[in-house]
This record gives sequence, structure tokens and C-alpha cells, in this order.
Amino acid sequence: MQITQHQLDLVNDRIRALVEAGSFYGKKLKEAGITHIEKPEDFTKLPFSEKKDLRDAYPLGLMTAPEEEIVRIHSSSGTTGTPVIIPYTAKDVDDWGEMFKRCYEVAGITNKDRIQITPGYGLWTAGIGFQNGCEKLGAMAVPMGPGNTDKQLEMMQALKTTVLCSTSSYALLLAEEIEKRGIKENIHLKKGVIGSERWSDKMRQHIADSLGIELYDIYGLTEIYGPGIGINCEYNEGMHYWDDYLYLEVIDPKTGEPVPDGEMGEIVITTLVKEGAPLIRYRTHDLSRIIPGKCKCGRCYPRIGTIMGRTDDMMKIKGVNVFPNQIEEVLANFNEINSEYQIRISHLDGKDTMRIYVESTGDVDFASLSKRIAEKVKSKIGFTPIVKVVEVGVLPRSTKKTARVIDERFD
Repeated sequence: MQITQHQLDLVNDRIRALVEAGSFYGKKLKEAGITHIEKPEDFTKLPFSEKKDLRDAYPLGLMTAPEEEIVRIHSSSGTTGTPVIIPYTAKDVDDWGEMFKRCYEVAGITNKDRIQITPGYGLWTAGIGFQNGCEKLGAMAVPMGPGNTDKQLEMMQALKTTVLCSTSSYALLLAEEIEKRGIKENIHLKKGVIGSERWSDKMRQHIADSLGIELYDIYGLTEIYGPGIGINCEYNEGMHYWDDYLYLEVIDPKTGEPVPDGEMGEIVITTLVKEGAPLIRYRTHDLSRIIPGKCKCGRCYPRIGTIMGRTDDMMKIKGVNVFPNQIEEVLANFNEINSEYQIRISHLDGKDTMRIYVESTGDVDFASLSKRIAEKVKSKIGFTPIVKVVEVGVLPRSTKKTARVIDERFD
């Protein structure tokens, strides 16, 4: 999808601001000798920005607006390396709220809804992002934050909340607790807005069926405002994103060259109007595709497909490149197991070993099921894993994100 002239004008305006501020990317553009682009074909000559660049700019090297205009900072939720600090102006916060409001509206949520917000608040963009959009919409926010499941369920029943905002892991935990406690008739949820981690179709269906709600997959990342830059509509054929605020490309992660619309690759995002920390051609490492054509819903906003994983999700085991979604695809074909799984990779006696843990009810033969799953996984990835079937509820649940791949080789 080629950049429009209007989007190009906005990019040039951001380039000018970056260069004048002398921020990290402004210096990078100056060094590259590109401080203005004339035509769409020249856009791809602009250098990429990477997470490493943002870390190197710590603490406030990304700041492009004058400091007196910065009203807030947020930071990435990553647990390794130097954190990334993103400054926001009042307009950035307002723009982000407007995008999030659109997400709620696309999901059919109105100012008559009561929205229970369970993601974390603070430096992380999640909780405050959900709340910002909720207030823009004029709906009632129930700002619970993460954890304290007893209190979550108490408020959910007392306030008759109609919308749940959470990670998929916590939505699953809440669904299981509601079933366990036999309180489903006291729950008034109609919709769920789920973000911050990839989730399988099987998990989506399980949560939707357990809670009896419609689910919407929201997209975003701290470096680019936060959650709320895209969401799927009622037809669930990809996620609409807001191209008046963002320009998205999809590139081949190895060559950096654009791929044709419809082809899988790495999402690259340019912020068109962001003031506090504009980013040009930021490599997200998220894998998806641009969906060509107009959506059945009639909305004019373009779409990307479901996030299939990240370029850095790849595990190298026994010399083979393996992605978690390959394992998910195999597990989805077994009705005897639920949506939960865990992959553990270890190095024992001079060789790599992959163990896959899955959950099932006690009315199946665990040994036979393990063998069948192992055979199917082998046919997919080329080597046989160790598959262990455990009872439902044995694998860890999380109020935040669930660690599904644990590589013990480097502990």
C-alpha cells in the first residue's frame, strides 16, 4: 500500500521537527542526507528505526517537542535491556484517546457500557490507554488494574460491567474462575477487548464460549502510542488501523524490502502526527500482512491480518527454526486438549530437548494422546518433541501475560 501525498506531507513535517530538535532520529536523518522527500518512491530510502536506537536514546533522547510541552512519559514493558522511554505531549495523549475511542466504537461499545479495565497502570501504556479511550467515549470506567481476582469478580457482579478489557491470559483465568464458582448467571459481560499478547483461535473460542461474549483483538505497542492503534470489526477479517495517524508498511524481515499486499512480513510503522517522540519507519518485529481491498463493514480504514508472532519468536532447536504458531496449529487439531500449552527447551547430555505440556480432562488416555500429538508435531517441524499431557488447571495462569515458551538453555 503506497503512501499518499497527504501522508507524505505529514512525514515531511515530522522530519522537520526531528531535525530541528536534534533528537536521535533527526541526527540519523541528517547523517543519511535525507531531510525531505519529494515523492512516494523516495519514502523507502528513509532509514529504519529499531528498538536498539530507542534504547540508545535513553532516557529522553527521543524527545522532539520542547520539554515544557511534555505532559507524560511511558515506558516499554520489556524485562530485558535498557528501557525505552516515550514522551507524550497533550495532543499525543488526546490523539491516542481518539484512536482508542474509535476502537471501542468499532467493537459496538457505547457510552452506556460499563468497562472493567484489568491491565496494569503506571509506566505501561495498557491500563491508562484503555481508560483514556473509555473516558473519550463517555462510558463508565471501572479501573481495576491487574490481579485480585476475588475483587474483580465482586465488582463485575455488583456493577454489572458489560465490557472486559484484559490480556487473553487473564480473560481465560476469569472465565475459569466464573465457571468454577458457578456465578455465570450473575455476570453481565457482552464484549471483551483483548490485547498485549498473541492468542490462538482455540483460546479465543474457549474464552468466547465460556463467557458468552463477543471478542475483539486490539493492537498497539508502547513505542507507537500504546494499545488502540487498530482493532478487528464485526466481520473479524483483520484489524482496521487508523491511517490518518499512522502509515504501515510490511517488509521482508531479512531484506528490508517491501512485500506485496497480502504477503506475510514484518510490520513497520511511521507516526504521522506524533509530537513528543515521532518515529519514522519503526520496525515492530510483529508479523502480519496488509489485507487488500475494502472490508465488508464498509469502513474506509485499511486492515492488517492477525498478528502471527514476532520475528524474534523463532526458536532454534536441533538446528531447526521453530515458531510457536507452528505448534499452536498442530494443537488446534486435537479436541481432547484445551487452549493452554507450554513449551520448555533445555540442553541435556549434549543435545537440545523440547518438551510440550498440554492440558486435558481425565477421561482420555494421556499416554496415547501424548504419542499422537508428538507424531503430528514431528510431521510439522521435523523432529519429535517430548509431549506431556497434564490435567486441566495444572499449567500456570496469569493476571498479565503468560510465558508460553521457556528456554532453559541459557539460564
